[in-house]
Amino acid sequence: MSRSVRRMSTTAAVAVALAAGMLGAGPAHPAASAAGADLPFTSVEAESATSTGTRIGPDYTQGTLASEASGRQVVRLAAGQRVEFTVPRAANAVNVAYSVPDGQSGTLDVYVNGTKLAKPLTVTSKYSYVDTSWIAGAKTHHFYDNARMLLGRSVAAGDKIAFQAVSTQVTVDVADFEQVAAAGGRPAGSVSVTDKGADPSGQGDSTQAFRDAISAARGGVVWIPPGDYRITSSLSGVANVTLQGAGNWHSIVHTSRFIDQTSSSGGVRLKDFAVVGEVTERVDSNPDNFVNGSLGPNSSVSGMWIQHLKVGLWLTGNNDNLVVENNRILDTTADGLNLNGNARGVRVRNNFLRNNGDDALAMWSLYAPDTDSSFENNTITQPNLANGIAVYGGTDIAVKNNLVADTNALGSGIAISNQKFLDPFSPLAGTITVSGNTLVRTGAMNPNWGHPMGALRVDSYDSAIEANVNITGTTVTDSPYSAFEFVSGGGRGLATRNITVDGATVNKVGTVVVQAETPGAARFSNVQASGVGAAGVYNCPYPSGSGTFTLTDDGGNSGWSSTWSNCSAWPQPGSGNPDPDPARNLAKGRPATASGSQDVYTPGKAVDGDATTYWESANNAFPQDWTVDLGSAQPARRVVLKLPPAAAWQARTQTLSVQGSTDGSAYSTVVASKDYRFDPASGNTVTVSLPSGTNLRYLRLHVTANTGWPAAQFGEVEAYLS
Repeated sequence: MSRSVRRMSTTAAVAVALAAGMLGAGPAHPAASAAGADLPFTSVEAESATSTGTRIGPDYTQGTLASEASGRQVVRLAAGQRVEFTVPRAANAVNVAYSVPDGQSGTLDVYVNGTKLAKPLTVTSKYSYVDTSWIAGAKTHHFYDNARMLLGRSVAAGDKIAFQAVSTQVTVDVADFEQVAAAGGRPAGSVSVTDKGADPSGQGDSTQAFRDAISAARGGVVWIPPGDYRITSSLSGVANVTLQGAGNWHSIVHTSRFIDQTSSSGGVRLKDFAVVGEVTERVDSNPDNFVNGSLGPNSSVSGMWIQHLKVGLWLTGNNDNLVVENNRILDTTADGLNLNGNARGVRVRNNFLRNNGDDALAMWSLYAPDTDSSFENNTITQPNLANGIAVYGGTDIAVKNNLVADTNALGSGIAISNQKFLDPFSPLAGTITVSGNTLVRTGAMNPNWGHPMGALRVDSYDSAIEANVNITGTTVTDSPYSAFEFVSGGGRGLATRNITVDGATVNKVGTVVVQAETPGAARFSNVQASGVGAAGVYNCPYPSGSGTFTLTDDGGNSGWSSTWSNCSAWPQPGSGNPDPDPARNLAKGRPATASGSQDVYTPGKAVDGDATTYWESANNAFPQDWTVDLGSAQPARRVVLKLPPAAAWQARTQTLSVQGSTDGSAYSTVVASKDYRFDPASGNTVTVSLPSGTNLRYLRLHVTANTGWPAAQFGEVEAYLS
């Protein structure tokens, strides 16, 4: 959504395989029947595949590759490395979500059951790394892109498809496997764009041919045969006509502006072709959209593949009774779809949206209210600068049975909001129905607020919420922060009232189940929670003295009865209430790896709790690295290094530095290299103090010398918070 502000006073900080499964991660699982779209493909996450590359993540830090990824994990391939997927279903086509370093392009060689295909998959950073400096809190984002190919053969479930980086580093996120139907046939009586001179090779400009076909087919069908067509300027005056392709893998229109018109008498049907643009940046003054404006009443958009545009559909004017269904909207630099006021009876259903640069699906009641419109059974993943679904004002709106995963900065899975952005704005009114939605790893830190947004947010940003907001049948899984947030995002303490939450399942939240930051009231029933990170409820309305938020327990609630007691401190993910053992060894039993090992002296020996067993690196091969994954970012302040205490271990000096990382990829030096003396007379133990401000998930010891043996050696590595 084109806008420049999302802010709350920063002082307000004072006052999983499931997503992969629902999107099809391996082992592949079908989407849950109650939530999400019925998709023609099955997705498999790269981190669940076999790979010679490096697995990165999970990570929720704004501006990192893993945080923008599906499942918050990816596999990085250097040149010559590969990732091999087990095909989950019969398929003849694949789409790969990937990232390459900024300014680079390259290819992935493709292997089917060990046989290299003649044609590689092209990868590029051209459509990635978007900067929106005018949006408060934004950083460079939109790291990923999607590339697809027909395999030229059929593969069966259990077959193997591998992708190997050729000369450019490629980070692979997820692969979608699909059985693409043969190209459809020309409808009887249709007007073909090629009959009007369109060039299916993509070399010539087909703009006028499309215009002539639309004019000639008024009341009928414009046929777009298989091929690639180039359009250099937008179409307008489109009404009472069907534009139909042979399928969105077969009929492809290349343009950054397809339809741009302020009004239409309606009856427009767009179906079964692809529109692929060349939008590489977000320029909000440009109508770089698949549809910009109005299709008119009783129109439909179905079976489309929409990619590399600013917005899929930015809808203004009369779009009464529009149906948008069974589409894919990928890699937009802003919204996937925005009902920008005056939408009446619009149904947006069974669509798949990935890697949108703002709200994936939005209703914004500017100039006139969106009324009696709905978002239903859509699957949304990885919106990278806003919400999965956002409703900004409107009357009698429904958000039902959607699946939203992996929101990033400035966004919740679903936002029900009175944020107006511009006037005249129509606040929420009537009944707002939010029903049967599944939210996985949604919610994110808001850098403008200094604290997080919940998986589902109700926000009285610019005016109090007086509508009836009914939230029922919600599933929240692996939220990095809270499940339900009630907030006045403008920082003025406007009330959120008339809210009912019934029948929710909350499984693993980083902080709290209910995050109440503004006055108001909500009734809760049958909300069952497990894996709550800090406390059940954070109830601290802002500003101080603005009023109270009343939670009414209507029965059937469990697992979240505790209340965070300190409104001067924000609960941190997994902080508990309090930590049961703040003196624990953070490294004990955690996964450990090394650059090399000698015989049976493997990396895990250094975290098994027994200093008499030890890790030893490859001999005569300095430098050597030993790394432990602490599981989450930790403010470690002390590392204790031990060698076996037996007198047989003579004194020795090891030269080493301490390094740290939050994502397992980019490491920085925490303590510079120096000599450390291990002496049996003092227990063969060394303590290394870490500087204040250290926060790391991956702790690495980089060893360059050992006077007692030509290898790095540790009997135990311990890490502590103090």
